Amino acid sequence: MKVIVIGNGMVGYKFCEKLRSMADTGTELIVFGEEPRPAYDRVHLTSYLDGKTADDLLLADLQWYKDNNIILHTGDPVTRIDRHRKTVHTLDGKAETYDYLVMATGSAPFVPPVPGIHKKGVFVYRTIEDLDAIRAYAANAKAGIVIGGGLLGLEAAKALLDLQVPESFVVEFSSRLMPRQIDEQGSAILENKLNTLGIKVLTNRNSSEVLGENEVTGLAFTDGSSVNADIIIVSAGIKPRDELALQAGLTLGPRGGILVNDRMQTSDPEIFAIGECALHNQMIYGLVAPGYDMAAVAAATILGEEKAFTGFDMSTKLKLIGVDVASFGDPFPLPHTCHSIVFEDRFTGVYKRLNITPDGTRLLGGILIGDAADYNMLLQTTKNSMPLPANPSELLTGAKKDGDANSAAVTGLPDDAIICSCESVSKGRICGAVTAGLETFDDVKKATKAGSCCGGCAPMVKDLITATMKAEGRYIRNVICEHFAYSRQEMLDLIKVKALRSFDEVIDAYGHGDGCEVCKPVVASILASLWNELILDKGNDTAQDSNDRYLANIQKGGTYSVVPRIPGGEITPEKLIVIGQVAVKYNLYTKITGGQRIDLFGAHLSDLPFIWEELIEAGFESGHAYGKALRTVKSCVGSTWCRFGLHDSVSFAIQIEERYRGLRAPHKIKSAVSGCIRECAEAQSKDFGIIATEKGWNLYVCGNGGSKPQHAKLLASDIDSETCIKYIDRFLMFYIKTADPLTRTATWLNKLDGGMDYLHNVVVNDSLGIAAELEAAMQNLVDHYKCEWKEVVESPELRKRFSHFINAPEEKDPTVKFEKMRDQKRAAEWK
Repeated sequence: MKVIVIGNGMVGYKFCEKLRSMADTGTELIVFGEEPRPAYDRVHLTSYLDGKTADDLLLADLQWYKDNNIILHTGDPVTRIDRHRKTVHTLDGKAETYDYLVMATGSAPFVPPVPGIHKKGVFVYRTIEDLDAIRAYAANAKAGIVIGGGLLGLEAAKALLDLQVPESFVVEFSSRLMPRQIDEQGSAILENKLNTLGIKVLTNRNSSEVLGENEVTGLAFTDGSSVNADIIIVSAGIKPRDELALQAGLTLGPRGGILVNDRMQTSDPEIFAIGECALHNQMIYGLVAPGYDMAAVAAATILGEEKAFTGFDMSTKLKLIGVDVASFGDPFPLPHTCHSIVFEDRFTGVYKRLNITPDGTRLLGGILIGDAADYNMLLQTTKNSMPLPANPSELLTGAKKDGDANSAAVTGLPDDAIICSCESVSKGRICGAVTAGLETFDDVKKATKAGSCCGGCAPMVKDLITATMKAEGRYIRNVICEHFAYSRQEMLDLIKVKALRSFDEVIDAYGHGDGCEVCKPVVASILASLWNELILDKGNDTAQDSNDRYLANIQKGGTYSVVPRIPGGEITPEKLIVIGQVAVKYNLYTKITGGQRIDLFGAHLSDLPFIWEELIEAGFESGHAYGKALRTVKSCVGSTWCRFGLHDSVSFAIQIEERYRGLRAPHKIKSAVSGCIRECAEAQSKDFGIIATEKGWNLYVCGNGGSKPQHAKLLASDIDSETCIKYIDRFLMFYIKTADPLTRTATWLNKLDGGMDYLHNVVVNDSLGIAAELEAAMQNLVDHYKCEWKEVVESPELRKRFSHFINAPEEKDPTVKFEKMRDQKRAAEWK
């Protein structure tokens, strides 16, 4: 049997994978692809602009095709199908006969017939080549427009942000964003989120003309208004690639699309259509998951098995420009068929809507914006018609479930509940894999394919693994991720024993694969906590997140913030003058923070070394606002100025901050020193806080401010300064050694067996006999402290990392003219 596949996108690749998993490799399989490379992950295409390479996005390399006896022709599309001779002809002149033909030609971007739409500077957003062209053209663009406010349109808007185009617009014909997924209220929340990122949304706009003679200068609308822009990205929907089918005489739908039955057969039973080119039951599916299901049905039919495609649930969860957006079930039922429960918080940008049956017993569907943590369970509740609590509003406003409750909810699902919709993997299949002996998410993913596509089901898959192992009485290890079979605490000890100094050394010694966005920052944090070496050394910068990589917090619009350390909030007039001079020179917006520091916003990447060079010369050092490290030690004015002050809180705060500056930990650390019980420095809301008493200092630990406030607890009372520092040394090093990744001290204490009593015994009473070891470890870090920015400024090699281009000139080009950006606050007028 000889099978030919036309199209090597995600769905074409999935058909090959399904067919090979169901049949022996003797079945001849030939694939013709239009693009110049093997199939790649188009779902995460925007990550190509975040630093991933084309190879990183590949679903399989050429060796995979060879290993599976698949002949792949890239860059050679099929141009004609001869159904009578059962032959396909390609652009390069190849001719191949077939027994079965599978059309996975996908879709093309819909480009509205607007005058001027083909001018230079107008792009579509579909392939890696499209993104290469957009990136090159956007380098000189001051403003960009995306036509289309759907899923792909918002992805394209993210691309403009990534490319640092100063001003971006999203134009949508409908009255709201994502009209097929969310309602007016949800759209308003999402629009507000986009506005805070610097993306302006224009709804109810019908494009009338692309402005400009030869190159784009803007976009005009039918209402007479217009917007200036240098680049336009069209993302207004898709149209099925059915031209080959039309030429071959296959039946098409009235609006396009290759008509197929439930077995994915076209009007010619030996020709199949799958994915976005197929029209099933008057529906074109624009998501990858239905295409995967179609691929499985087509493969089964060709092999003589009984399998049918009966439609697909279009529920989806995405993170668009950092914002959770999800819809499930029926998001838009008729008013008389349901009651809706709505939760809206415009302050935090969260909107949730649940549609329930009039009797309140079943969930029909809903919309989640800003917080989609409960999406998986709500989707399963809808699909499996699970009963609702007596008060259904608890699903939105009730207290969050703990881990055990979440596991109980997941295990309550029926075995045939589909957990991974992309690969149609049921709960029973996942639990069966665990029962058979698998224990890690990576192993279950390889065995069942669950979580291997979009990854949205991963939390639920992990809950099922944990619950199944618990039910069988098996030991559960809290491993970092699938690349390391160890917890963070175990990794810290192993790295320390072998004195490993880089991520590459660690993964070679204790892991496998290349690592991921979960384990890389964890290992980098452990290395910094153990050795306190410059995090940009030995390749460790690639393991950091974007803030640590550039030693600065990235802000919206692609600029960075500069935060010099000001211990205790004490600063000389001379240093204040330097900050002002730097802010004026580099056009930075300045702000006094709640932690007694000065933020300078709007710095360009290439300016960072020059800014820090001037600040360091004036005596400043890095404030580590970008790292999981000590941020600030806040203080009141203490006995120096305050009539209630008992001790010199300012001097002690400076001493504390200078001791622990640069200390890397599982999460950020904040501290404060108050000079009396009036607590003006708010020490009891910090990770560790110190309050003056008549006999010395009270030391409080494990407090937390922010969205989940928690008061710190008293660790020791009426102690002298030396003892206080000794206890802090022990407390911080014990936290660093035992906490999970990204866990604040308050959460760490809440999970610590024995709680505060146990912590007091370890730190104060030395119940584990490790106090001297903890103190020595801290002293080693203190002795090895170096200002990271000072190291960068003094190293020509490190400074090169902060150039946008490797051949960028050292001196600024005097011919470059800077224009004032709209809605940006600046310290001085632009020249």
